[in-house]
Amino acid sequence: MKLNRLLAATALVAATATASFADDMSNPAVGGAPMYANKNIIENAVNSPINTTLVAAVKAAGLVDTLQGPGPFTVFAPTDDAFAALPAGTVDNLLKPENKDMLVKVLTCHVLGADAMSSDVAAMIKADGGSHEVTTLGGCKLTLAMDGDTLTVTDENGNVAHVTIADVKQSNGVIHVIDKVLLPKM
Repeated sequence: MKLNRLLAATALVAATATASFADDMSNPAVGGAPMYANKNIIENAVNSPINTTLVAAVKAAGLVDTLQGPGPFTVFAPTDDAFAALPAGTVDNLLKPENKDMLVKVLTCHVLGADAMSSDVAAMIKADGGSHEVTTLGGCKLTLAMDGDTLTVTDENGNVAHVTIADVKQSNGVIHVIDKVLLPKM
């Protein structure tokens, strides 16, 4: 009887591990780090070696609890290279405590209150004749479009970011990695 319970428990653990492994294998890696569909946006982002500036900014802005919440969220996640391409001193200035409100505004311009996979976004773009406007949680208007097979995101200032890694599924939404920082209209 004990052996049967042990075998049943072992089979359950193996089935669960196999299901989790299969789910993780379908999720794209970010910067070589595995992203787990059963973890939330923050739990995965902290493991990405190409989004360390974003993670530091989210912590400085006090948005960790929000992005660990139930969502759903779509996050357009700029890489460290995207932050480095901003004018010299911009990131350091945004990270100062006295500029927290501006940092929150910049970061929430990267977040939609929806779970928008790239296929859904592409369908909306097509239905709207080539571009689709969305409003972020920060109140920014973004224009989504396709450049060939690449999803683009244009901010209110005309800066165009390209999605370099799409559809990184999270337990509370999805991350699309982008190559530019999106900025609100100043």
